[in-house]
Amino acid sequence: MLRAIRDLLAELSGERSAARLPEDRQRLAAAALLHHAIAVDGMVTEAERTRLHQLLVVHFGLGEREADDLYAAAEAADNEAVDLFGFTNVLKQALSEEERGQIVEMMWELTFSDGALHEFEDNLIWRVSELLGISSRERIRLKHVALRGGAASN
Repeated sequence: MLRAIRDLLAELSGERSAARLPEDRQRLAAAALLHHAIAVDGMVTEAERTRLHQLLVVHFGLGEREADDLYAAAEAADNEAVDLFGFTNVLKQALSEEERGQIVEMMWELTFSDGALHEFEDNLIWRVSELLGISSRERIRLKHVALRGGAASN
């Protein structure tokens, strides 16, 4: 997992080409964005932490230990990053529009997991959606899906 963090940071700094990205780097980029979504308001609640862990297990098909490792790596990558472009660029190159939409939907679900939507969270998802090439209409649709609990069933 440390190699994945180093590789991602090398990619973010422009030291490497992103022609074909391994699945671990895609997972790390997605998980770092998801972590950023729960941390952007300045307080990570236990409900948010638990829901992010559950999403990592379900979305990526990970075991508990693997999800714990990915969570730790994502938190470290998020703390090291200076912007969101590096993460979104990895995902935009590697994932289909539908898969990128799933990331946005999970971000919405995480922001609602503590019972409140903070303006920083709303703004973050708008910026990430733009960087991922998700339209405003689709972003709002995904917000409503997440509000109805749709991400949990995907």
